[in-house]
Amino acid sequence: MSFDRRTFLQGGSLVLLLGAHQIVRGATVMAVRLWPAPEYTRLTIESDGLLASRTIRGPQRVWMDIEGITLDPALRELAGKVRADDPFVAGIRLLQPEAGIVRLQVDLKQDVLPQMFHLAPVAAYKHRLVLDFYPLRPVDPLEALIAERLKEARAPVASAPTPAPAHDPLGELIARQVQRPPQPTARPAAEVARPALATAKMDRLIIVALDPGHGGEDPGAIGPAGTREKDVVLQVAHLLRERINRMTVNGSPMRAFLTRDADFFVPLHVRVEKARRVQADLFVSIHADAFTTPNARGASVFALSQGGASSSAARWMADKENRADLIGGVNIKSQDVHVTRAMLDMSTTAQIKDSLKLGNALLGEIGNVGRLHKQNVEQAGFAVLKAPDIPSVLVETAFISNPEEEAKLRSTQYQEQLADALVRGIEGYFSKNPPLARSRPL
Repeated sequence: MSFDRRTFLQGGSLVLLLGAHQIVRGATVMAVRLWPAPEYTRLTIESDGLLASRTIRGPQRVWMDIEGITLDPALRELAGKVRADDPFVAGIRLLQPEAGIVRLQVDLKQDVLPQMFHLAPVAAYKHRLVLDFYPLRPVDPLEALIAERLKEARAPVASAPTPAPAHDPLGELIARQVQRPPQPTARPAAEVARPALATAKMDRLIIVALDPGHGGEDPGAIGPAGTREKDVVLQVAHLLRERINRMTVNGSPMRAFLTRDADFFVPLHVRVEKARRVQADLFVSIHADAFTTPNARGASVFALSQGGASSSAARWMADKENRADLIGGVNIKSQDVHVTRAMLDMSTTAQIKDSLKLGNALLGEIGNVGRLHKQNVEQAGFAVLKAPDIPSVLVETAFISNPEEEAKLRSTQYQEQLADALVRGIEGYFSKNPPLARSRPL
């Protein structure tokens, strides 16, 4: 079989062809991984050389033929990695129809849109062959948020007689949203810049987008004891979501939306898109610092900068976080690069001004439960903070590279204290800066 640099769809088959000079015959599979999530499931095969592959799609089944490898023990592990709760993959069988070719038969729970691509070696990874399984109808984050709230509202109270339907203001607000789903639209800078009480509409749902950093193929920073950033920030995000969902501010109910609620990777621009699709009032990205020496310690809060970074450390941190897509793995061909770049270039002076207010409110509370690395909100060009119409901050909860702070991050007690501090900061921000009325209220 000859290969050239092309990707095409023909007869229901997705075929990826690569330059023959790049293919390594006899490549060794180093590891296999499967990342199930409500939005998509990712299958990753890591090897010491670039693999030639061909994928064919059938009804609720996908076949992947990989050339130049043998059916070794590392590859056989894939079949045992399928989880019962995977929304897409029902099972994987491995076959060797002929010498030098391994066939993966992926049985599916629903019809999917498969996307296959290669990732070049980066960080600790060697070559990666990636196969993503996306649903035919993409998951709508706003619908998911609504469904979750309605499910909770209808859940019966344990050990109690079924009461008459109670007046549920939050349920009614969300029910109206089901009938009139909004489209993400940027608010004019002049409107964003005037969060006056007179312009605020309080009878509406306040949505806070929580963004646990990294995930899936991207572990984030790793502490001396092996603690992974992606795990601790997800735990903090879940604790914070519980607190936000129980709160009201000036009579308005609050609701938290997570850009990821499990261990899977979300590209930076998709995190921003999700927050805008649910018309979030705030965006809080949660991370855990790492530095080249174990002595650095303390929490930090960052906002976007339209110009240069506020310090060399802030610039270094932004550059490091902005490389997440390279490690987590983004299929560049599946997205409109020009649209993505344009969206991430949008920022407003008003958004940054409100982000600094939010950052200061959070810093004041975080400083009550732990040490601060810097007493002021720093600024740099973080890609994940570039929603033009949502005050956005990135919180570095502690230095996971510091052994003492790594131990704190692993502690349930500190995670609870941190979540308490963050929710107090969010409440303090809204008490002084009421959210603006939406063009289509929730």
